[in-house]
Amino acid sequence: MKRQIVGYLIVLALSGLAHAEDHPPISLDRDKLNSLTQEDQHAREIIRRADRVRAPDQPFRYQLTLVEHKGGRDITENQQVLDVSMRFYKPSEQVEKGDAKALVRFVSPARDKGKALLSDLDKMWYYAPDLRRPIPISRQQRLMGQVSNGDVVAADFDYSYISTLVGEEACGEKVCYKLSLQRRWPYVTYPAISYLVEKDTGFPRQADFLSADGVLIKRSYYRDYQQVLGQMRPTTIVVEDALRKDNYTTMRYSNVRLESLPESNFQKEYLLRLNG
Repeated sequence: MKRQIVGYLIVLALSGLAHAEDHPPISLDRDKLNSLTQEDQHAREIIRRADRVRAPDQPFRYQLTLVEHKGGRDITENQQVLDVSMRFYKPSEQVEKGDAKALVRFVSPARDKGKALLSDLDKMWYYAPDLRRPIPISRQQRLMGQVSNGDVVAADFDYSYISTLVGEEACGEKVCYKLSLQRRWPYVTYPAISYLVEKDTGFPRQADFLSADGVLIKRSYYRDYQQVLGQMRPTTIVVEDALRKDNYTTMRYSNVRLESLPESNFQKEYLLRLNG
């Protein structure tokens, strides 16, 4: 059974090979950032504020616990714990080059120890101790339940999507901006997002992830806001199946802290040393 699972992962990973390698490198520098197409500046301001609520603009690290739910029942045997290090920051007047790297280490269950994902802006690799080298994979590939590989690392919506303010609508007792997001780059996990952000706080409330033809893929709710790194941030994201609301995956964030790891930790060669 273990060999079958490993083989299945390899087939899935290789299916993402063209996705990872068939486009020129995407840069994250000041000129590139300034040249991004964005006609709706009010929408950009809203998205940027919400981005900073979801994640700080400095390198940081967190523990992510994934729990799958089917038919409203917790599938605790499928619980997964990940250790995620993020180095996402955009270029500024002080910094010419930005960075967008993430290292995801599998903590539990025990059978997954030693596995890792490495994300470098437009590319992602998977590594396991029984592989000779990291292999490219797709961000859209499902990791667990409703969660894809690309979901476990914080995305900067302003950089990844062209945003348009559609209007306003009620969010319970709050009023939310409704925004339409269309991806800028082919490597971005989802083609489009319908996004609700609280008007007075800038807090993300709901994101509908859509296919290229506008079909709902899944829906995420941002919940359990707590004071984290000097800012109220969501500590739970519930990712709901598009067809069955009682099938969902809970993403819980904990032990969030600023941590500037060395550049060497975000190289493919480093993955080979994780079990050394």
